Amino acid sequence: MRITQHPVLDQKQGKEVSFTFDGRPMVGREGEMVSSALFANGIRTFSRHKVGDAPQGIFCANGQCAQCTVLIDGLPLKSCITPLQEGMEIRTLIHYPELPEDDQLRPSHPPLELSCQVLVVGAGPSGITAAIELADAGYSVILVDDKDHLGGKLVLQTHKFFGSMADCYAGTRGTEIAKILEAEARQRENITIMTDAVVAGLYSDGRAGIYQANQERYLLVSFDGVIVAAGARERSLVFPGNDLPGVFGAGAFQTLVNRDLVKSSERVLIVGCGNVGLIGAYHALQAGINVVGLIDIAPQVSGYKVHADKIKRMGVPIYLSHTLLGVQGDGRVEKATIAQVDEDWNPIVETAKTFAVDTVLIAVGLSSADEFYNAGLEGGFPVLKTGDANEIAEASSAMMGGRITGREMARLLGSDVDIPQEWFEKAEILKSHPGETVNRTHTWPKEDGWQPVLHCYQEIPCNPCTTVCPHDSIQLSGNTGTIMDIPEFGGKCIGCGLCVLICPGLAITLVRRSKQEGRAEVVLPYEFDHSFQTGSTVNLRAPEGEDLGNGTVLATRYNKKHRTHLLTLEVDADIAHQVAGIVVQDAAVTAPLEETDFTYLPDNAIVCRCERVSVGQIKEFVQENEVTDLNQLKLIRAAMGACGGKTCLDLLPRVLMQAGVAKENIRPATYRPLTVEIPMKALANQGGGEQ
Repeated sequence: MRITQHPVLDQKQGKEVSFTFDGRPMVGREGEMVSSALFANGIRTFSRHKVGDAPQGIFCANGQCAQCTVLIDGLPLKSCITPLQEGMEIRTLIHYPELPEDDQLRPSHPPLELSCQVLVVGAGPSGITAAIELADAGYSVILVDDKDHLGGKLVLQTHKFFGSMADCYAGTRGTEIAKILEAEARQRENITIMTDAVVAGLYSDGRAGIYQANQERYLLVSFDGVIVAAGARERSLVFPGNDLPGVFGAGAFQTLVNRDLVKSSERVLIVGCGNVGLIGAYHALQAGINVVGLIDIAPQVSGYKVHADKIKRMGVPIYLSHTLLGVQGDGRVEKATIAQVDEDWNPIVETAKTFAVDTVLIAVGLSSADEFYNAGLEGGFPVLKTGDANEIAEASSAMMGGRITGREMARLLGSDVDIPQEWFEKAEILKSHPGETVNRTHTWPKEDGWQPVLHCYQEIPCNPCTTVCPHDSIQLSGNTGTIMDIPEFGGKCIGCGLCVLICPGLAITLVRRSKQEGRAEVVLPYEFDHSFQTGSTVNLRAPEGEDLGNGTVLATRYNKKHRTHLLTLEVDADIAHQVAGIVVQDAAVTAPLEETDFTYLPDNAIVCRCERVSVGQIKEFVQENEVTDLNQLKLIRAAMGACGGKTCLDLLPRVLMQAGVAKENIRPATYRPLTVEIPMKALANQGGGEQ
C-alpha cells in the first residue's frame, strides 16, 4: 500500500513497471528497492528458513542483515538493496538457493584503478562534512556510499532538527539538510562521488576494493588515508516471536515510510523510548499509521522530553518500566504482550496487556559499523572514524564531528590546518544527553497582545527559537552558558509565529486574551493534513498529554517553507497557558485486547536469526559444555549465518549470563571479516573492456 498523502513529503514520481512474485503479477516503481515494492503489494514474508520452515521478513532494510533475501531471476539477492526492474521474476526463497546451471566460458577484464588522497567510506552527515573540509584544504577525495542519494539517515528524517542553527541547520528537516549537504559536496571539484557503491575491503597495500552495483563492476582505489563514516546498524532484541515477519527495526520502518512512501503497517508497537523510538512514533502518525504505544524497561524516557511530550499530546501512551513478554501470530505479527517489571526487571505477569498489532518496531539502540577502522589499524595506514561509526549520537553532532575529523586527517597527512577549540566544545555539547528538567510558571503579561509560551522544560542542545525572533525577545537562560540552556521570553512579541514554526519539539505556542471575557486565543503548530474549518471543535492537551477539554478553531494557515500549519484556537482563558497541542489519534486505538495472551516461552526466543539458534539451545549447550568463550557457540551455528554475526554477537553475552556465566569470564568472539555480496561477473568485470 502506498502513502498517497503526507503532510511533509512530496509524492514519489516514477515509471510503473510490472514484475511477478511467486507467479503473481504485480506493479511497482522502476528503481525502487524490491523490498519496498513487495511491501507496497502486501508481501511480508520474503523467505522460509530450513529450520522449521519458519517465515522470515525484513529487519534492517539497509543491506546489513540477510532477512530480506529473495530469488530474483533465479539468483538470491538482498531485496532491500536491489532496484526493481521491468519484468523481474521474484520468488520466495525456500531454504537454501540452488546454484544455477551455467558452464559458459566468459572473458574477464582487469578492474579499473583510481586514486585519491583520502577515501571517505559513507556519505552521511559526518562523511560529507569530513569530505568538504578535506576538499577545502586541497585534498582529492573519493566519497563512497551504497545508496543512490547522499545524506545517510538524514534522507529518512522528516522532522526538524535540534542543535545550533549556525553549525548544523537546526530547525530544518533532515530530508532538507541531506539535500543541502549533497549540494555542497557536489560543488567541490576535488570530491569524486560514487553512489550505489560498496567498499568491499581495505587492504594493507593501501587500496580499497569497491563494488559498484549499478554498473556491476569491481574496481580498486589507491589512497593515502581513510575516513570511516559508515554509520551504525540496528540492535536486535531477544523475545519470543522476535523472528516473525512484522518485527523490524525503526530505521527499516523509516526507510519504507519516509524514503519510499510505503505504508508498511496499520498498527505498531514500539520498543524503546530513546529519540529513535519517539521520532518513529511521530513519523508513523504522520503517515496515517496507528501507534498503540511505546514501551521501555527503564523507568524514564531516555530521549528528549519534548519528543515524548508531543506524542503523548497526540494520543500515544508511553509504558515505562515495561518489557515485551512476546509477540504472537500465525506466520506474521498479529499480537504483542507487554508487562510491567519490578525493581529487578522481572516481569509482573499479572500486569500483562495484549495489543492487536501488525508491526513491532525495535528501537533499542545502534551498534557502530566500524569494522573498516579496525582493518585500517591492522593495515598500518592513516585511518580515522567519525559519526555513528565512532560514537552513537544525533546527526547534528555527526556534522560537527565530521568537520573535525576531516581536518584531523589533513593533519595526519602533513597539512598544518587549524582545528578551532570551539569546534570540540560544540561537538561535546551537541552530543550531550538531556540535562536538568525545570519547572516553569506562565502568567498573563500586564499589556494586551501576543505572548509566546515555551513548553520546553528540559536542558537539551537547541537554539532555533532564539535565533529567529525578529526582536531578540527569546534568550537562553544562561544557566550553563551553552545552547543547553532553557529559552526564556522577555521583551516584545508581534505574533509573527516564527518561533512556533521553527521549534523542533513543537513546544512553543502563542497566547493572547480575547475580546470576549474569560476567553483567549492560542496559536499552535500542527504537522498533519487536516480538514479543520472555522468553528471546528478540537480536543486540547496539556504539555504532557493531560486532557484539557475542547477548543474551537478560529483560523488555520499553512507555512510552505516550514511545511507546518498554524492553528488559531479559542479556549478558556484559565487554561490558555497550558494548551500545548491537540489529539491526533483516537483513544480506542491504544486499548488492549480484552483477553491477555500468556504465551510466555522465553527459551524459544531466537538469538541468531540467520541460523535460527534459540535461547534454550544456547543455554543448554553452555551448561553442558561449561562454555565461556563465545567462539565455542559457533559449533551450534550461532553467529555463522549470512549477516556474519552483526546482529547476534551483541546478544550472546546476555544469554551466557542467563546460563550462569559471570560477565567477567566471558571471552569475546573473533569477528568474521566484513563481507559484501559481489557477483562473480562483477569481480571479473564481464561487462566488457577495461572500463
